Amino acid sequence: MTYTIAQINQMSQEHFVEALGSVFEDTPTLAAQTWKKRPFRDTEHLHQSFISQMLELSDAEKMALIQAHPDLGSRVKMAPDSIAEQAGAGLDRLSRQQYDRFISLNQAYQDKFGFPFIMAVKGQTQDKILKAFEERLNYSRQAEREQALDEITKIVQFRLGDRVVN
Repeated sequence: MTYTIAQINQMSQEHFVEALGSVFEDTPTLAAQTWKKRPFRDTEHLHQSFISQMLELSDAEKMALIQAHPDLGSRVKMAPDSIAEQAGAGLDRLSRQQYDRFISLNQAYQDKFGFPFIMAVKGQTQDKILKAFEERLNYSRQAEREQALDEITKIVQFRLGDRVVN
């Protein structure tokens, strides 16, 4: 369902969380906290409010947010938004060889960094995702943690764009 900013600003906290709680993967508490920052001027202000709420998290809470994301290309149970985004990038139609490559990269990434590879895959191709995987395996843990939060910022923007209009 799509909402206007006016509708968003009029929502109860419960309805706000119901409508927008999944913009962060499996972390609706961020929506509950963001609701307190109303009124929002427009979609960009709403997005910035969500991101500022994310940045206020402790390091442990940020890591929990990162850990809430599924491995790309995996066939595990995941949130409906993640399913749609990965399907849009063709990750639900991987050949056995492609699937094995994603599993291998996910494992190498998890072994090196201790958290899942996160990328805003909307509008991306399998080849671009694989290239990013390979490049980012060369990052330091701190740089990759920051990259993961930047990717989450993009994911939130995409998800809000699908649900809210000015």
